[in-house]
Amino acid sequence: MKKIGFLSFGHWTPSPQSQTRSAADTLLQSIELAVAAEQLGADGAYFRVHHFARQLASPFPLLAAVGAKTSRIEIGTAVIDMRYENPLYMVEDAGSADLIAGGRLQLGISRGSPEQVIDGWRYFGYRPAEGQSDADMGRRHAEVFLDLLRGEGFAEPNPQPMFPNPPGLLRLEPHAQGLRERIWWGAGSNATAVWAARLGMNLQSSTLKNDETGEAFHVQQAAQIRSFRAAWTEAGHSREPRVSVSRSIFALMNDRDRAYFGGERGGEDQIGFIDPRTRAIFGRSYAAEPDVLIEQLRQDEAIAEADTLLLTIPNQLGVAYCAHAIEAILTHVAPALGWR
Repeated sequence: MKKIGFLSFGHWTPSPQSQTRSAADTLLQSIELAVAAEQLGADGAYFRVHHFARQLASPFPLLAAVGAKTSRIEIGTAVIDMRYENPLYMVEDAGSADLIAGGRLQLGISRGSPEQVIDGWRYFGYRPAEGQSDADMGRRHAEVFLDLLRGEGFAEPNPQPMFPNPPGLLRLEPHAQGLRERIWWGAGSNATAVWAARLGMNLQSSTLKNDETGEAFHVQQAAQIRSFRAAWTEAGHSREPRVSVSRSIFALMNDRDRAYFGGERGGEDQIGFIDPRTRAIFGRSYAAEPDVLIEQLRQDEAIAEADTLLLTIPNQLGVAYCAHAIEAILTHVAPALGWR
């Protein structure tokens, strides 16, 4: 395990039981937690994007702010739903945020999952082409985004521009050198992991995937990662790919930890449906004393296959508690798994 970061969904609710009661709380606390995680030695601060929900949505202002407040930690998403995105405008936003962060952006994108509203992307002005699905549309947006990130000119310049142009066709600006190699695809199936490898994207695999074999979640996820790596090698890419997996992992260090997670019922995989046709398997959560956690995590085949582990954090418990939860893993669990 080379890198460990956190993943926040950025939930907020006006409930008095929540430490995150508004959108402003979520955004400001996300920045504060990224700063704290960097100070603790974590490698990444990642954020989930959901629309029409009391969660984090438009990611680039947040990523830019985190980039301005930190100096070392990777800053990313897991994931941006490409069905909602204008690839051209996204290239400009991503380029700006990456330059502010000094080239530390790691953007996870995906075709998306069921959202809070029916076909939410249509309210953003998008619809699939004739004969295509919304998933096809998301993948097409991703392909356009990847192509534009190469920084090659494609637009015919005005012969009488307001400002002088460089010679040749024009590209979108600002261009962030190297960002194309820091794009990840959130794959829910083995087939989409292979597709991502062929396009030269890194792989993000979360706590759920299509149930394709009936085996334990971590076994299926490890097989997905191996399929991705094999396809990467077959495609002939010159660099090594990166692979992340997400997990809910809590070290029980004190009475507060035990009160929150000591009765955790997520110790077994769960089966569900992310849409009427797709049976999915949801990976288990981990909550135990550090020595027990170490042994449990050593049996997780997907963690062993990945190079990056993203710890999902309960952001509504507040920055101080989330920092404590991250520190407990980094200090008492991660070194035994080969981190650092």
